[in-house]
Amino acid sequence: MSSYRKILLVASILTSMISSMLATEPNAPKDQDQAVLGGGCFWCMEALFQKLPGVISVQSGFAGGSSKNPTYEKVCEGGTGHAEVIEITYDPKKISYDQLLDLFWRAHDPTTWNQQGADLGPQYRSVIFTTSPEQHKLAEASKKNAQDCFAKPIVTQIEPLTHFYPAEKYHQNYYQNNRNAPYCRAVIAPKLKKLHME
Repeated sequence: MSSYRKILLVASILTSMISSMLATEPNAPKDQDQAVLGGGCFWCMEALFQKLPGVISVQSGFAGGSSKNPTYEKVCEGGTGHAEVIEITYDPKKISYDQLLDLFWRAHDPTTWNQQGADLGPQYRSVIFTTSPEQHKLAEASKKNAQDCFAKPIVTQIEPLTHFYPAEKYHQNYYQNNRNAPYCRAVIAPKLKKLHME
């Protein structure tokens, strides 16, 4: 066999292997995935989801508004359009998106518009930001199923994520670092206990 034919044969084999790998890549299991959820104050939501096995990390931040690089102060003023949210990085082999949503529905009241307890304003709205069409379908189905657990209509918004902005450093791991703070003792700790997570 000539050198030219050998080169063509090797090239053909490599092309076939690469094509096969690319064809199967979308169906291959991913090591990590992300979910972005808003259910009131992100301090509370962060503390709850950090307790779940299979969750790798939880970051507090903002999403859903038009202003770029929002600050906590600006978001609290209510004019940015952003909601307080958490970005959950998780291992889909250990916990599913549906399981995350199951806690989401139990962790807050999805029937109140722009309010969670004493926290009032659009930044505290109930919202699911999806990162793919598949997540969007799962979120819609989960919302429909969750409605059976509530007497009032669920007002949770479901919309594609455009951008997630991390909150300032002092908001991260808030409950872990501030267990004796009034909000932690009055709101977060009782909710963890109610959900049998502490």
